[in-house]
Amino acid sequence: MATWDDVRRIALALPEMTERESHDHLPAWRVRDKPFVWERPLRRADLDALGDGAPDGPILGVRVPDLGAKETLLADDPTVHFTTPHLDGCPAVLFRLDRINAEELTELITEAWYARAPKRLAAAHRAETR
Repeated sequence: MATWDDVRRIALALPEMTERESHDHLPAWRVRDKPFVWERPLRRADLDALGDGAPDGPILGVRVPDLGAKETLLADDPTVHFTTPHLDGCPAVLFRLDRINAEELTELITEAWYARAPKRLAAAHRAETR
């Protein structure tokens, strides 16, 4: 089971990272001021839309490269990945943090970072990590 400490450790290990509170005073991680992962508790409208199937526990918002990647993740395992009407049309997916292992979390955060990092920075990082 992943924790917020795991999210922080993985995110801050990536180049040009900052951790800053969101407008809701929740932790969010950014690359060159572009958010790519954030804490995202469900709001009243989310709970109403999800009904009895609304998950509890910690929720991680993750930026994905595009809407196709979002649809793939949502189809993969709806007990872990989900969305809300608020995110319709947005390339972002919500994850139940307590259902992600460390390997999957590392992959999610790294791919989210690549989706938001400037192309040259992302290319340099890929070259260093091969």
